[in-house]
Amino acid sequence: MPTVLHVKYTSFDEFYPSYLSEHANRTCRQLHFAGSTLALLCLGMLLLTHSFWWLAAAVLCGYGFAWVGHFRFEKNRPASFRQPLYSFMGDWVMYWQLLTGQLSF
Repeated sequence: MPTVLHVKYTSFDEFYPSYLSEHANRTCRQLHFAGSTLALLCLGMLLLTHSFWWLAAAVLCGYGFAWVGHFRFEKNRPASFRQPLYSFMGDWVMYWQLLTGQLSF
């Protein structure tokens, strides 16, 4: 039977429960939320200033915080290495669920 690392999901609905299981560590979820929030602020600055350095900052914040959470606290490889589109979608679904209290910090 394939492990989570080897499963190739064909739908986001199938992928998302596995994605959440890879974010069981509270600090990892908090770092994801902080990085995503900073990424949104950077994108806002991009729109205000038209300086594309903010786009690089958004990517660095979004992925940097998340990857620290995975490597340092969760002790796993980010899903973005395996299924980048579903992982990106999962980041924002999880962000919304954290923001609205559907998931706990």
